[in-house]
Amino acid sequence: MLAWNQDDDGLECDAFCKEKILHRVLRNVNSQLLVVRPDLNMAAFEDVTDQEMKSGSGMHFNIHYYKTTTPSAGMPVAFSIQVEDKSYYMCCEKECGKMIVRFREGEVPKEIPGESNVIFFKKTFTSCSSRAFKFEYSLERGMFLAFEEEGCLRKLILKKLSREDEVDETTKISF
Repeated sequence: MLAWNQDDDGLECDAFCKEKILHRVLRNVNSQLLVVRPDLNMAAFEDVTDQEMKSGSGMHFNIHYYKTTTPSAGMPVAFSIQVEDKSYYMCCEKECGKMIVRFREGEVPKEIPGESNVIFFKKTFTSCSSRAFKFEYSLERGMFLAFEEEGCLRKLILKKLSREDEVDETTKISF
């Protein structure tokens, strides 16, 4: 089934239609930047110097906002990034029974007719913090983007929260 963009011929979007794109760096609670390293098939929050940030490879995300027919779940977004002339999009895949965050080469779709492993619902982290967010995976309620300490790395993961209103600092992401 196709999702139609409202601008094209007056038909209403029946799923997710791209509305706008913001260019941002993503930070965790420790003010570390999310850095994508496609060659290592990994994304982790790292301390980044001003000089490294200027060159910015793998740090400047495109956040694709979508219009939706079900706004109650939160604002649907997808993430993509440019690394050395290639575009990558963030998605989630099941691997050995566990959900893994991956970056795949390619573009984020303009329209998504139904469910998609690239969509996350952007929600405010707490009511008193308007600049911090948490991102719930659209295909699995209660699963949020988060970081997990693995040695000296803070890897990007999907983390199950037991309650929607649970305040877990590892799921806090700010722009």
